[in-house]
Parts: sequence; C-alpha cells; structure tokens
Amino acid sequence: MSSRSVACRLLAALTLTATLASCGAPLSEKWTGYAGGPIAGSQAPSNPEASPVEKAEPKRPNCAKVKCVALTFDDGPGSYTESLLDVLDEHDARATFFLIGKNVSKNPGSARDELARGHEIGNHTYSHQDLTKLSVAAGERELRKTDEAIKKATGESSTLVRPPYGAMPKNLKKSLKVPVALWSVDTLDWQTRDTKKTIRAAEDIKPGSIVLMHDIHASTIEAVPKILEDLAAKDYHFVTVTELIGNPKPGIGYGTGQAPKAKG
Repeated sequence: MSSRSVACRLLAALTLTATLASCGAPLSEKWTGYAGGPIAGSQAPSNPEASPVEKAEPKRPNCAKVKCVALTFDDGPGSYTESLLDVLDEHDARATFFLIGKNVSKNPGSARDELARGHEIGNHTYSHQDLTKLSVAAGERELRKTDEAIKKATGESSTLVRPPYGAMPKNLKKSLKVPVALWSVDTLDWQTRDTKKTIRAAEDIKPGSIVLMHDIHASTIEAVPKILEDLAAKDYHFVTVTELIGNPKPGIGYGTGQAPKAKG
C-alpha cells in the first residue's frame, strides 16, 4: 500500500472519530431561559431555532444631546404589524415591540421582520395574564414560553420585559435577567380605539418619553403617521427603549406605568 493511501485512510479514521465524539458529547450548554438568563437544570429546547436575524444598523442619536422618544407597541405581532413596520420605515423611526408569545407562534415572520428592520423586541408574556395573580412559577412559565417562541422565530432572545398592566410581583421582578420597561405616556389607544384621540394623547410626549401603544388596532396604525410627522417637526429622534435609557439594568423598572388622568 502506498504511503499516500495510508495517509488518506488515517485522515478518514481521525475524521470519523472526531464526528462520533462530537455526537456523543453530553449537553453542557444550558438554555438561556426566560428573559435571557439561565435556569438551573434546564436544557436547550428541542424545537429548532431560526438563525439570528441580520439587523439594520442605522446611526444612533445621542439622546443626552438631542430630543429622543421611544415609541412602544404591545400585544402583537398581529395582522396590522407589517403595515406599521412600513410606516416606521417611511419615517426612519425605530420602535420597541413587546410581544405576546402565542402571537409570535402564529406570526413568526413578523417577529423576525421587526428585528430585521432595526427595532427592539421585548417579552410581554405568553397569554397576557396579570402576573400578580399567578404563582411565581406560573409567571416564570409565561415569560419562559414567550422567550422560547421569540428565540424560535428570530434566533435571538428578548432584551426587555413589559408585564401586562404594568404589574409584576417584586420577587419575580428581582429574578429577571433583563430590565423591565413600563411607560411614561399611555395613549389609551386600546380603550378609545379612536385615531384622533390617540393623536391627541401623544401631545403629552416630552424628551425621554416611553410611549405605550398597541399594534393590534387599526386606529393606532392610522394615528402613527401623524404622530411621527408632528414629533419630527419638533426635532425628535425615534429610538428603542434601550437606546433611550442608555444602559438599563436587569430587574429594574423604567417608566411609571401609570394611566393618565382624564382630560377635560
């Protein structure tokens, strides 16, 4: 047998050995878990995940020097989400979307598209339950299932948590591995379902505001172009929540989360 044949057979044997060793290796990498942090004893989900999204990377403004606002949209993705993404693109605006896990499972393409277009994604629980009325274990499950759905759809974990109704038990909040993003301006779009009233509510926006809206209502989508135009005329920059805050801390809440007082 020639020396070349021996070398080829040796290389093939080494390659096969390495492959078998890799297949038989124990699973040592823990699943990142709900809200981006490891959970003791858990393993990676068996469901295949999407490869990480290639994100748009626009130039980010310095919110310490210019007027910035973070527009946020809850409860999607839904049938109006893609239309909203088009509107945001037209105005060079970035936003943050707080997603319901079961809606991500129904509309994975929209969740992926949100990231691809340069927006931020947050966890809004799997079924929009009041976390203060659940056990800690049940609350963790709501968040974990949502993060699993987001990871499967986009290849990435959520970077923020927004509890439904702005309500979260202190012990659950302390266990989070990501910041809690509430809001400082509530448009009440979910309640009024009125485009003009949503636009009017946005008049309360100030530099540094985190604005609560919902991308599951047609009236909200119709209001957004006017809101963007009015704010752009006042030299506002549209950023994500993380960009607005700068360096948000895990388990810390940002924004008051309070409903506005009724206007006369």
